[in-house]
Amino acid sequence: MSRRVRRIDGQRRVYDGLFRTVLGRVDAETAHRAAFGAIRMAGLPGGAAVMRQLCRVDDPALRVRALGLDFPSPLGLAAGFDKDAKGVDALAALGFGFVEIGTVTAVPQPGNTRPRLSRLVTDRAIVNRMGFNNDGCEAVAERLRRTARRRRRPVVVGVNIGKSKVVPEEHATVDYVASARRLAPFADYVVVNVSSPNTPGLRDLQAVDRLRPLLAAVRAAADGAAGRRVPLLVKIAPDLVDPDVLAVADLAMELGLDGIVATNTTTQRVGLRSSRSEVAAAGSGGVSGEPLRTRSMEVLRLLRDRVGDRLALVSVGGISTADDAWQRLRAGATLVQAYTGFVYGGPLWPRRLQAELAQLMRANAEEVAA
Repeated sequence: MSRRVRRIDGQRRVYDGLFRTVLGRVDAETAHRAAFGAIRMAGLPGGAAVMRQLCRVDDPALRVRALGLDFPSPLGLAAGFDKDAKGVDALAALGFGFVEIGTVTAVPQPGNTRPRLSRLVTDRAIVNRMGFNNDGCEAVAERLRRTARRRRRPVVVGVNIGKSKVVPEEHATVDYVASARRLAPFADYVVVNVSSPNTPGLRDLQAVDRLRPLLAAVRAAADGAAGRRVPLLVKIAPDLVDPDVLAVADLAMELGLDGIVATNTTTQRVGLRSSRSEVAAAGSGGVSGEPLRTRSMEVLRLLRDRVGDRLALVSVGGISTADDAWQRLRAGATLVQAYTGFVYGGPLWPRRLQAELAQLMRANAEEVAA
């Protein structure tokens, strides 16, 4: 075993021990706030440079050109971790190739009542019923404006927008348009989230007859507000049946979207290794993490077969290891995202995964070139 492999294995063991003895015993949302707060503190001026030195993997093998943008790595942080754009620079310093903030709604909202975030440790999964808690598009846009002005190193920032809970479904398009107009000027790309299971009626918007006017209106609003063409993607649920996945793909091509993010969390509880009592205690909401791995890959393959290279595909769900990421890229993903893998893997996880991914990509250079 090489010195580097032993070091990586040692890092994993240290964090796994910390998770079992400390973080895993604290309420999941409290642990998230504490961990995110520590990351943000470490990312303050001076600290961010040290974090980049320790964590960033600057390897030409990882660079990706997609959505008209240059990504230093195909690995990004999925929406949900930084809902309000409070730690973009610090998260980028940990080594993520891009950071997607949100989900942001047009009006501020507190989300669902606590407890609303639980772990299924045996499955390396999270059950989330947060309910789009966020500061609202006005506050988030102002935060993005301020941080962009003082940012020394560019980082690709995606903005994920959703429907405000107080807005009736028939007014959803107006609501999304308000967010797009306010946030698009500060976004490298925008994602329309119609797939969270925690906002009543939201997933109904995935039906193409309702999705078509919504996406067309968001496209016009985002481009008009930003004064440029803003890459636009739609995020879909893993629980869509295959014909509906393909219908969304066809619609995305019809409307000239730039990509699809697949997939969000699942409401299914099939194949979990956790005990029935643990699953029951976690309650309702969307499951993320390793239980999503199989279905997320299936949806990715469906989409790639349908769209070819006409759309960028961002694969998310069940990515915990470099091999997971590599298999998604081989199956046609343009970029990959993670959230739960980061939670269970710890702050050095992005560096470990990308260092290993770069090795895999070099070892399979002929396949990548093909």
